[in-house]
Amino acid sequence: MSTTTNEEIMRRLLLAAGAACAMMFAFGVANAGDDLVLNRNAAIEFATLPNGVRYPEGIAANPATGDVFVATFDFGPNANKLMRFTKNGKLAAVRDFGGTPMLGLDFDPAHGKVYILNLGASKVQRIAANFDAHTPVEDVAVVPNIGAPGPRTSANPDGSSDITTFGSNGFPAPNAMVFDHSGNLYLSDSFQGAVFRIDNAKGCATPCAVNLVSHDTLLGTAGFPPFGANGLALNSDETALYIANTGDHRVLKMDLATKVVSVFAVSINGADGIAFDEAGRLWVAANQADEIVALNGSGRIIARLGEFQGIRKDGTPDGLLFPASIVIVGDWMYVTNLALPLSGLPGAEPEADVTRWTVSRIKMPKH
Repeated sequence: MSTTTNEEIMRRLLLAAGAACAMMFAFGVANAGDDLVLNRNAAIEFATLPNGVRYPEGIAANPATGDVFVATFDFGPNANKLMRFTKNGKLAAVRDFGGTPMLGLDFDPAHGKVYILNLGASKVQRIAANFDAHTPVEDVAVVPNIGAPGPRTSANPDGSSDITTFGSNGFPAPNAMVFDHSGNLYLSDSFQGAVFRIDNAKGCATPCAVNLVSHDTLLGTAGFPPFGANGLALNSDETALYIANTGDHRVLKMDLATKVVSVFAVSINGADGIAFDEAGRLWVAANQADEIVALNGSGRIIARLGEFQGIRKDGTPDGLLFPASIVIVGDWMYVTNLALPLSGLPGAEPEADVTRWTVSRIKMPKH
């Protein structure tokens, strides 16, 4: 059996560091014109949830009316609500979803429907956008149980490798979704490490078929927060699907022609909801950093907006606190402040001090 000396390990580390520096230099030269936009005071309060309604997560909007739709990720027999706010942040309607927590939302302008990823029921659902407390909810599809992806092998600089094996709780976790121009609906599954697609989701006969697009090992996570494939966004020509992996703190890129998944950006602390703007910047909610960042075409951070600035006297967070999902409408970005304590340690997180939950908005910086 051969033995690797300390000198050999150091040589390999230096070679790996040199390669990394060369890569960073290449990206830096390619994007030297991108100046970092920094505005820690960018997030202002848009709306406050009704008293007793907690953990806003999913968000969508109707650009024609300015209405903003918000769904909660809570637990308990009568905890979850789908809400509609006017463009001025006034609560216009509430639809009760009882004990089934919800995650992603999206809006279908052609049919005036809000699409809902119901985590508690493992379903895709929809409801009329002008809903009231009694509007019926339609089941669109059931997300299949396929288990976790296979083991992931990761190389180390010293020539060794690590193997990550993903567990499965046998529970689908539909988290985020995005429509393409043809009306097909892509959705992520955070527990199963998968991306699915519903063809012609706006017109298929229900229950619609749910097709597996990818079960790549990069879509799973053994990290924290314990959510793998999460936020989704399509580039402008719909050749690539971008996928946030929250637990791995990455944004991934899937070539839709080949279905090859690659790493697009790293070290985004709790990458959650994502969205492209008209300038081609990819905005990412970094839920563990309490900020929104923008990435350029090479995955480099070119903007950092917002931060957590404390708890106000009324119990609401000042600024961003666990920003989960984003939607862009015109010159504004709307952000849900999930403010969900995860550690379980008393007093360890400011989220535990929140008594009223909010949605923030941020004025989009110029291109």
